[in-house]
Amino acid sequence: MESETQAAAGAAASNSGTTTQEADAEQLLGELAAAKARAEEAHQKLLYAMAEVDNVKKRSEKHVAERLASGRKMLLSKFLPVIDNLYRALAFEIASDRLRDGLQATLRGFEAALSSEQVRSVTVLGLPFDPRLAEAIGTRETDDVPDNTVVDEVQRGYLLGEDLLRPAQVIVSKRKTEAG
Repeated sequence: MESETQAAAGAAASNSGTTTQEADAEQLLGELAAAKARAEEAHQKLLYAMAEVDNVKKRSEKHVAERLASGRKMLLSKFLPVIDNLYRALAFEIASDRLRDGLQATLRGFEAALSSEQVRSVTVLGLPFDPRLAEAIGTRETDDVPDNTVVDEVQRGYLLGEDLLRPAQVIVSKRKTEAG
């Protein structure tokens, strides 16, 4: 009988050890699941932070590019009045060929510099008025051309690439009206 009691006690101790091991295993599995959840949350936060850093970098690069383009446009537009004045000077009768040659050389130099920066003049004379390229500063009555045709260019317009750097200032045709 004593051996039966010892066997029963051994079985009970064995079952008690198994129950404790199962409880420990369940606790460890729970802790593992919680650790995995925390790791996944930390990983998601890391991905979000990396994406945010990338977005800040892109916004910063875009802002810098816009500022550079704006500064470049402002600088290039400061040369346009100089070119206008050279054209005006060449429109007058100049007695000295050397002076005329010097003015023409200076004008070619400015035009070459602007051309290397993708600046080109806008052609509007003789074409229908386009408010995207020109600013009408007056009208001239005429029957020689259709209404709203550019008949005179007071100041040249310029493009920087495909963007308008400065609109042309023009005179636009208007049909003569019959006075009754």
